[in-house]
Amino acid sequence: MIPFQQIKKVLPVFYKKLSGNITKSKRLVPTLVIVIIAVSGLAYYFYAESSALKKDPNKATLDETDKIVAEVSKLMVLPQDEVPTLATVANPEALRNQSFFLQAKRGDRVLIYTNARKAILYDQKNHKIIEVAPVNIGEPSK
Repeated sequence: MIPFQQIKKVLPVFYKKLSGNITKSKRLVPTLVIVIIAVSGLAYYFYAESSALKKDPNKATLDETDKIVAEVSKLMVLPQDEVPTLATVANPEALRNQSFFLQAKRGDRVLIYTNARKAILYDQKNHKIIEVAPVNIGEPSK
């Protein structure tokens, strides 16, 4: 049998260790709850974005086109009766033989208005129009 004096000496040490673990777990539970809520919120956000893209796959493209058109329309008057085709310059070296692309850089955007027969080379990083040229793509559709 263990003498009572030894139990009195061991109990404060045991209690101190036990209370230290309790305070750590008291901090751990709220932290885990916050992390779970944040992860759930992010999961819902990405699920909602994915569902929206599944319903309308062209939404991202149309949003990007609208953004570029809004930026370019601040610099020049654009045709109002059509939505342009948007392209990105990926390899400017391959296009150097065309005068329209002489000053083009990787990442520049090209807005092509087929009805207005106009192409616009736009530097999105510097917010500058680099070149405007006529486009010859057969007969315009009306």
